[in-house]
Amino acid sequence: MSCCNQCQAIEDTFNQETAEGDLAHYHRHGPSRQTKLLLESLRTLGVNGLTLLDIGGGVGVIQHELFKAGIREAIDVDASRAYMNTARKESERQGNAERVRFYHGDFVQIAEQIEPADIVTLDRVICCYPDMPVLVSLSAQRARKFYAFVYPRDSWWTRPLGRLGNGFLWLTRDKFRFFIHPIREVDSILRANGFRPHLQRSAGLIWQVAIYIR
Repeated sequence: MSCCNQCQAIEDTFNQETAEGDLAHYHRHGPSRQTKLLLESLRTLGVNGLTLLDIGGGVGVIQHELFKAGIREAIDVDASRAYMNTARKESERQGNAERVRFYHGDFVQIAEQIEPADIVTLDRVICCYPDMPVLVSLSAQRARKFYAFVYPRDSWWTRPLGRLGNGFLWLTRDKFRFFIHPIREVDSILRANGFRPHLQRSAGLIWQVAIYIR
């Protein structure tokens, strides 16, 4: 699958209805388990006064929560216009609109337009992109201090689950696809960009949270 096709599939799958459902869930229950672990770990490292680049930010949960922890400003990049617009409206509701810049599109294609930030986050985003090496390389180059991400376990039992899920998407004619990239390759790219691992922790049966420090 090409990156262009996947980004169009993201537009179709992560639509306004889904965005509104995710925002309602956030209002009722707060961040998901894995996102909460990522946020808690970043707060422990200290984020006051730092800047954030949130790639594939969804309804903006990470930026909304980290503003409460003291970040100065944020950049939100999303391939789904519905999610980006929902995140923008929530930023306005929370009084942070003037501190967030929004970019719609494939991060890889517009990376040169994006300024570096102290923190770069990708919450369940690497698994949505077919060309993992270029995504991780370009995003790592824009992280000054912390690189934090949520990704699926790369194990003997998650890989067949991924294939099963993609098979279901194919049967339902949904063009979106899920990718389980080898974490050792992600780690190698981050180390090559001057990062070292700080945290790697399970967050349920499928997801793991990792934070790297430059």
